[in-house]
Amino acid sequence: MTNITAIIFSMRISIILLSLSIFLLISSCSTTNDPGMSNPDAQTVHAIVNKGSDTLVNLALAWAERYHQIFPNVEISVTGGGSGTGIAAIINGTVDIANASRQIKPEEIQLANSNGVNPVENIVAKDAIAIIVNPQNPVNQLTIQQLSAIYSGKINNWKEVGGSDRVIVRLSRETNSGTHVFFLENVIRLGDPENKTLFSTDTLLLPSSEGITAETRDNPSVIGYDGLGYVTPEVKVIAVGTSPSGPFIFPSAETVNNGQYPIARDLYMYTNGQPDGAVADYLNWILTAEAQEIVTQLGFVPIDHH
Repeated sequence: MTNITAIIFSMRISIILLSLSIFLLISSCSTTNDPGMSNPDAQTVHAIVNKGSDTLVNLALAWAERYHQIFPNVEISVTGGGSGTGIAAIINGTVDIANASRQIKPEEIQLANSNGVNPVENIVAKDAIAIIVNPQNPVNQLTIQQLSAIYSGKINNWKEVGGSDRVIVRLSRETNSGTHVFFLENVIRLGDPENKTLFSTDTLLLPSSEGITAETRDNPSVIGYDGLGYVTPEVKVIAVGTSPSGPFIFPSAETVNNGQYPIARDLYMYTNGQPDGAVADYLNWILTAEAQEIVTQLGFVPIDHH
């Protein structure tokens, strides 16, 4: 009986050791990560607050939804309000990530630094600003200089640029919009930092890209601008050139990446300092092929991978 007892005891020890080995192996496998990405701790719920650019909001929502499917323990709240709103929130320390369709300004960096915040820029996608008109408008192309003259009030009738005898109705995003600021600096002011030209005072300021598209669809006198991802077949896109002799280029992923389309920009996410933890994991994922495919699906331009 003593020998049998010893054998049974030995078998039990072996089973315990085998079970422990299997447990350790499973634990090790469960924390194995894809190369270049860490895996958010599945036992901890991470909340990321993301706010800002209305241009980026639909893309940011799509990213957040997909990321939550992959990592259910990471909750990402996304709201719009404009690039200025997002940047103000990162300065005030009320968000983890600020979305912006323009670069942060020197005075905003100074304000952030005085508040103990160090804004760090992360380029997450690219965009073209499309010039749109009503489909009934016969004008097919405009130069940057003509656009500047239209939006500053120097050109007021479509017949001055080859169109019908109609008064031009100018549409723009609101002043808190990064798209508004980018358009002012790079189109109306022709990229010249010394140029102080402003939007014509009769420019209609609308709170959303969708609003500009809807108004352009319904009014033959309108000219507007939208991020490429918001352009619908209901409006007509104008080809843009840098000189009267052309070439005149339509906005697309190809013409943005090869530098041909003249009204293109980067899209940004700003963090306070170099991102770490769950925020760093999320921003790393945004640069992956899977996340950049969502950029393409929503009509924006994926960033080049080298």
